[in-house]
Amino acid sequence: MSARIEPSADVADAASIGAGTLVWHLAQIREKAVVGRDCIIGRGAYVGPGVQIGDRCKLQNYALVYEPAVLEDGVFVGPAAVFTNDYYPRAVTSEGTLKSGDDWQAVAVTCRTGASIGARAVCVAPVTIGRWAMVAAGSVVTKDVPDFALVAGVPARRIRWVGPAGLPLEDVGGGRYRCPSDHTEFVEEDGVLRELGQPVYPSARKVDPATDEVTVPNSAS
Repeated sequence: MSARIEPSADVADAASIGAGTLVWHLAQIREKAVVGRDCIIGRGAYVGPGVQIGDRCKLQNYALVYEPAVLEDGVFVGPAAVFTNDYYPRAVTSEGTLKSGDDWQAVAVTCRTGASIGARAVCVAPVTIGRWAMVAAGSVVTKDVPDFALVAGVPARRIRWVGPAGLPLEDVGGGRYRCPSDHTEFVEEDGVLRELGQPVYPSARKVDPATDEVTVPNSAS
């Protein structure tokens, strides 16, 4: 099944849109952006040049994802959430001239597999949101978020652990946690939570943390 793009959406010819993806009214997807299969890009959402979005991701209405952001598979970005890309934003140089692309270095927000970003949350780049982590609505993320962490507030801080089902995990003692929905078990060691057994839902789109190199499958329609 080919992608469905509403007539009012602005999708660059040089963008790649995966099969089964739906791009709603007034969304903009810039040149060299890659959007995977079976995604939903909501009304008025923005995807910057070269942004990488995996399969089965959802960008809700008016989400703003600025380059060079990377979203692995199954990422949710809530309404009006913002991914920044300039750690020291200025419109002009110290001499008062308008900044060009050569006057600053874009930095990325990276969302690992299954991560969720709540409505109107702001992720201040450079920052990484871990696998299956959840950012509460209205939060401001200024530091990396561990896998499975639920963070909230300004600045965002971890308040619970969550599983792939999105529900808070139950503390069963001894540093172990269990999902009340699918009964997946986890163990916490030195502030890091990991699954007991095989990782849940491995992503096809990976980011090498040492080089920031993105491995992207061929998902074009």
